[in-house]
Amino acid sequence: MKQVVSISLGPETADFELDTEFLGHEFSIKRVGTDGDLNRMLALLLEWDGKANAIGLGSMRFPNAIGPKHVLERRAEKIRALSDRVNTPVTMGSALRNVVHEWSIRHVEFVFGKYFDNARVFFFSGLANHKIARVLNEFTDNLVFADPVLENGISKFIKSVRDLELYASGVHEILKWLPSKKFSANFMPARLWNIHLMKKAMQQAQVIVVPHYDFYRYLEHATLEELGGKIIITSCAYDDRVNFLQERGVDVIIDTAPKVLEKVVGLNVLEAMMLAALDKKQDQITDDDLLEIICEQNMAPRVVYPSGTPKRVNRFAFVIHPLSQEFLKKEKTLEMVSQFAPPIFMDAVEKVIAYAPPFLYSKVTGIKSPTGVETEGWLISVGGTPKQMLAHKPEFTYDRLLQAAKMAKRMGAQIMGLGAFTKVVGDAGVTVAKKADIPITTGNSYSASGALWAAADAVRRMGLIQVEKGKAIKGKTMVFGATGAIGSVCCRLLAKAFEEVYMVGRNTAKLLALREAILKETPGVKIHISTRPDRYLPDMDVVVTATSGAGKAILDIMRAKPGCVITDVARPLDLSPEEVAKRPDVLVIESGEIELPGNPEMKNIGLPPKVAYACLAETIVLALEGRFEIFTIGRDIEWEKVREIYKMGLKHGMKLAAISGVNGVFSDDDIARVRRLALKARKTWTPPRFSDVA
Repeated sequence: MKQVVSISLGPETADFELDTEFLGHEFSIKRVGTDGDLNRMLALLLEWDGKANAIGLGSMRFPNAIGPKHVLERRAEKIRALSDRVNTPVTMGSALRNVVHEWSIRHVEFVFGKYFDNARVFFFSGLANHKIARVLNEFTDNLVFADPVLENGISKFIKSVRDLELYASGVHEILKWLPSKKFSANFMPARLWNIHLMKKAMQQAQVIVVPHYDFYRYLEHATLEELGGKIIITSCAYDDRVNFLQERGVDVIIDTAPKVLEKVVGLNVLEAMMLAALDKKQDQITDDDLLEIICEQNMAPRVVYPSGTPKRVNRFAFVIHPLSQEFLKKEKTLEMVSQFAPPIFMDAVEKVIAYAPPFLYSKVTGIKSPTGVETEGWLISVGGTPKQMLAHKPEFTYDRLLQAAKMAKRMGAQIMGLGAFTKVVGDAGVTVAKKADIPITTGNSYSASGALWAAADAVRRMGLIQVEKGKAIKGKTMVFGATGAIGSVCCRLLAKAFEEVYMVGRNTAKLLALREAILKETPGVKIHISTRPDRYLPDMDVVVTATSGAGKAILDIMRAKPGCVITDVARPLDLSPEEVAKRPDVLVIESGEIELPGNPEMKNIGLPPKVAYACLAETIVLALEGRFEIFTIGRDIEWEKVREIYKMGLKHGMKLAAISGVNGVFSDDDIARVRRLALKARKTWTPPRFSDVA
């Protein structure tokens, strides 16, 4: 039996003895803590020389991986000098550490996919975890290093690997604060300020890297507020450490030290066992030796879920904006003034706010898929109303959307969606997607899906159209804005469900091309095209409005058939509340809003709790699915993607929200009332002639 002794600067209370088998040998492992007593560690090292087959030194701060001299602590220098004089192989686990630190990150990224994509990572010590930093930098630029604060009392963070390396070399400009800052950091106000900065940085991070040594010292000020929901990367996640992190709400612990024994042991113990099994000293072990053992023993890094339940939280951002002056008036700062101010004042406010930089409107939390995946995000507002966006060149809005994308990336978002009129301006997201550093989607695929989802539900509840399973609906449907991004897809999908589809748009050539494409896809359908919105309106059973008219009058609701179902997808709406009120016998619904899974929390966006616009829901679905890619951009939507996002939505628990109109949610009684009024009106209603409005 081979004897391995781990002499640790850690507490005696963690001592243990263990008999096990490793690499075909039987081992007796003994751990001896010294409670930080260096002299006792040196004495024990001499005592076990010649008695043990290998000795591991635990709770040691490893040599910094970067810097001109690879600086060691003084205590480490003494130990190193003594270790060179003893006959028994001695190791601090540095060879294994160099491999598993990088391997742990790459393994997790491979297994879980895009796990660290654009994550905000906070390092207590970049110097001690330089290799981890270099690997993580392949997946994210959002790195923050606390080395200046903790080493020199300088109240500044380093925010790139390059700057960290300059700092290690002693040439970074941040070091100009020495030595006065290091001296002043001992005073209580400075210490408290640095603690505040550290806590703030932890709160903002999604991932926190904690060195294995002085584990509790680094986290002594951390509470649930700092650690709740976080991913912790560390080494040697002993039971007491797991319990400590569990109490503070940590979701995931990535332990760079593989667990190959029944008990979690330090890298120094594992490397000492390797040395004993191979009968080699620490400087004789090769990378090939390590690779062979790692592969043979399946020494994968350990992922621990303190709550006992696997958890993954993906992140998104979504851009919103005020749809009109009425939305601006709801802001507290303007609410009172707007009641007395003349219209010219609000016009001026609307123009000024359009130039405002993007700002964080709301954090979004609590969204959880039935698959177990969760997502959180941020609603970022730009100031321009549709009127102001149309008053400027598209580049004006592009610039603000790219600013929003940079903001989203800094916050850790892995994908960003464009909401309302921002997805309409210019080339409908193409330019923004090309220039942004994170994937962009307009949400138009799910908007089209949601619109038809809502229309189908409304038709079913109205009960005025006979629907036979497996057969085309014997009814007529019309799409306003047929050649637009959402409208064209609606036409394609409606053509597969209805016998007749009427398409209305301004561009005659695009109408002809769309008709040609649909007839090729669905040969049996009757397609009618027109540039006049009201020409066929009186005959329609279902109407979808998907224009970019920015509030302009699109259709005359007085010409609509009693009982007609109108789904208004446009933002701003094509039909005003005043227009809708004229026809209580027509059911006007506001597209298809989506009910989100879980218990979502966010500021009011004009919808009931748990309900989101379909374009926002698309961004959320993609985040839940881990599809961090450009999904829907441009004016031509692939209708296959409409079906795909619909299926993904069902997978993640998305539901059609209760259909609503300009006055809120429609109850069954509301719909029954519209139906009664429609049936009554049809007895005397005569379709108006087109010449009446020509």
